[in-house]
Amino acid sequence: MAAISDYASLLVDAGEYSGRDDIAHLFPRFVGLAEAKFNRVLRVGEMEKSGTIVLTDGNGNLPADFLEARMVVSPDGANLVAWSLSELNRRYSNFGGIPAGYAVVGSVLRVRPTASGNVTMDYYATIPPLTVANPTNWLLTKAPDAYLYGVAEEIAIWERDPAKVSAAQGLKVQALRGLNLQDERSRWGNSQVVIGGLTP
Repeated sequence: MAAISDYASLLVDAGEYSGRDDIAHLFPRFVGLAEAKFNRVLRVGEMEKSGTIVLTDGNGNLPADFLEARMVVSPDGANLVAWSLSELNRRYSNFGGIPAGYAVVGSVLRVRPTASGNVTMDYYATIPPLTVANPTNWLLTKAPDAYLYGVAEEIAIWERDPAKVSAAQGLKVQALRGLNLQDERSRWGNSQVVIGGLTP
């Protein structure tokens, strides 16, 4: 088996791994389903992006690739606090003023007190989808095994083969755990523990 370097080689290897040479017409579906599962569980540095959200009366459209907010900063540079929608409304109602908190409502960022202008947001973005036109992405480069086992799992689900599903799923989970561990080490491997508060 040659190295998995792009969409085409993933198709070949997934077919060989699964013992199927008749999946090419279904391959885009399998890749899309695997990526949907990756996006639900994976949160690593390569998924982080920054963007500007334009507010009109305290509401702004989230980026199309938005998964989860990491930090939202008001125009004056203050970090906004995340609240549930009910708590945000209870605290600030529709008062105008300097933004202090936010809630995500569907595909909209709701900031209160109500303001217009721009906020900046660091967020986790969806994994760029693999396609014939976009044959590689950071995840395939960094963890081709995750893709291989993720696609193999989808093929096994399509085959209705519980044993194959379980085997591929276990290998996929192990690959994703390894990716998360690698990310934690790269972020925090040389960090120092700081204890807050008064010391005796």
